Amino acid sequence: MRILVVGAGSTGGYFGGRLAQAGRDVTFLVRPARAEHLRANGLRIVSPHGDVTLAPKLLTAGAIAAPFDAVLLTVKAFSLEAALDDMAPFVGPETMILPVLNGMKHVDTLTARFGRRAVVGCVCKVATVIADDGSIVQLNTLQDLAYGEMDGSASPRTEALDHAMQGSGFDARLSRTIAREMWEKWILLATLGGITCLMRGTIGAVAAAPGGVDFARAFLDEVVTVVSAVGVAPSEAFLTATRATMTQPGSPLTSSMYRDLLYGRAVEADQILGDLLARAQAAGIAIKLLAAAFTHLSVYQAGLSAA
Repeated sequence: MRILVVGAGSTGGYFGGRLAQAGRDVTFLVRPARAEHLRANGLRIVSPHGDVTLAPKLLTAGAIAAPFDAVLLTVKAFSLEAALDDMAPFVGPETMILPVLNGMKHVDTLTARFGRRAVVGCVCKVATVIADDGSIVQLNTLQDLAYGEMDGSASPRTEALDHAMQGSGFDARLSRTIAREMWEKWILLATLGGITCLMRGTIGAVAAAPGGVDFARAFLDEVVTVVSAVGVAPSEAFLTATRATMTQPGSPLTSSMYRDLLYGRAVEADQILGDLLARAQAAGIAIKLLAAAFTHLSVYQAGLSAA
């Protein structure tokens, strides 16, 4: 199976790098500057699961190549439109597109551009960052990639995909409930991002503050109410685990949005919070905490644009 990884940042570089390390046929579609860096220095992964430096196969926009069997789409949401144009020549009628972007808006965008059949549901769980030297650093041992047909059906193509993913150095699994898992991840990201960015602290710091636990529970409840009305309701097991995670005393947990905020980088506020807020408003659902978090991050984002 020929796999194209769109983006070689912290997520695409990690999963694509592990696939390449395991001998899979992987090519990265990257910007010219990233391609130059990778050709000069290699793709370096620093991880509790083992460090590795690879010489990856690379493509840049405008190159000529046959369509790929699968495309792992790993760019940030604000780079999606440009990425779609860059990857379009490599998407054929049988190509599976596996997006690991945050939220659900990208599913509508991909479906409009490439058709409903092209989109395969995908969820990744990994904590990675790009170091100053361009290497990919994994922050903990979590490394899960799930995928499956959006309607929950079994199919030969996703079984072939699963075969390619197994034994690639990370936890890979074919899911018959991938749509629910995608909505559950959105719940997790919106709640964790909203809590840590609005309160400017870790989950443990919020839990230790007066009213912090009640605030965290209320934020989660608000997000779950919206998702249950406009998407796929989460499982009880997920809710139990997430309630504990969002109120755990002493937890150092933060969100990637919060880390981006601390570093003065652009954040995915529109995709993680804004789109959920818009869906709530369209459904006539009254929300307050989610709206406050989105306003807070919109002010921050506007400040970046003005700088």
